Amino acid sequence: MEPLTESSKKPSTERGSPSLAIVVPCYNEEDVIADTTDELLATLATLEASGRIAPASRIYYVDDGSRDATWPMLQKLARDNARIVAVALSCNRGHQNALYAGLAQTSEEMVVSIDADLQDGPENIVAMIDAFFEGNEVVFGVRTERDTDTWFKRMTAEGYYRVMQSLGVNLVFNHADFRLMSRRAVDTLLEYPETNLFLRGMVRELGFRSTTVSYARRPRLAGESKYPLRRMLSLAWKGVTAYSIAPLRAITLLGLIAGGISLGLIAWVLVVKLMSNSVVPGWASIMVPVLFIGSVQLLCLGVIGEYLGKIYEEVKRRPRFHLREVVGAAPPESEVPQRPVTRAESSSLAR
Repeated sequence: MEPLTESSKKPSTERGSPSLAIVVPCYNEEDVIADTTDELLATLATLEASGRIAPASRIYYVDDGSRDATWPMLQKLARDNARIVAVALSCNRGHQNALYAGLAQTSEEMVVSIDADLQDGPENIVAMIDAFFEGNEVVFGVRTERDTDTWFKRMTAEGYYRVMQSLGVNLVFNHADFRLMSRRAVDTLLEYPETNLFLRGMVRELGFRSTTVSYARRPRLAGESKYPLRRMLSLAWKGVTAYSIAPLRAITLLGLIAGGISLGLIAWVLVVKLMSNSVVPGWASIMVPVLFIGSVQLLCLGVIGEYLGKIYEEVKRRPRFHLREVVGAAPPESEVPQRPVTRAESSSLAR
């Protein structure tokens, strides 16, 4: 996509309105798919009627190995409506890979990513598109409050963002994966080769002009959250290890502290040995340093092993996902932007 200039900030009759893709990762979402589709189609109709988007705009559903009726429902929707494209991954690859797979299928000039439960309301897409017309190539959706969350989830989530920022990770506070990206921003993101995806950090690193749109999150329509505590902790740790070497530096600091404490213990043992004869000889000077240094070493080996594991996964250069099936009309060849095929897309082209 060409850089946005002052003359291209708003659609004109000569240039035409830009096309929009809405990418929706899905995992066991049979309870919400029907309502989600109705609302997203209504959103596209409203945006088209206002002249903000072109008629050739689509919804891309990505089924991440669902075990319920999600995929059959998506197949039927894609066959019945030309505006819907249904993409099925060969197996469950996780939310970040499913979202990335959806982005790789798009060819539209603007791409919005949103979760299937529509807690991040589609009505906020209007403000995102208006921000795009003002020259922003990335628009982050930012939650203004977390009233729909439990106290525990609210405290841990906000604490997570603060910890990540303290570790030097450049994140937008209270932003998840609800965002708008220009075609150029999406194509640039698809050039990133890493296997361990943390899109919240990767998109922030693109460096294109960006802004935020604030919104209040809705209650979930139906079903249950696909991000329980275990998955939240996994994503948090992936973000830390993918975008910060602070834990490795903390090992150095911990080693220095442990060394200082060990020197203090040595001095204490020598003083006790020289000044007193009432202490059982040997137990303190052996047990305390052994237990302390042993625990520090195990902690350090665990952190180093985590980083080595990430390196191991990256150097194998395996595809992030494989596509099992795509249902829906492909865009005309003239609409598809010419760009190099990424490693992640190569697996789908081999079908």
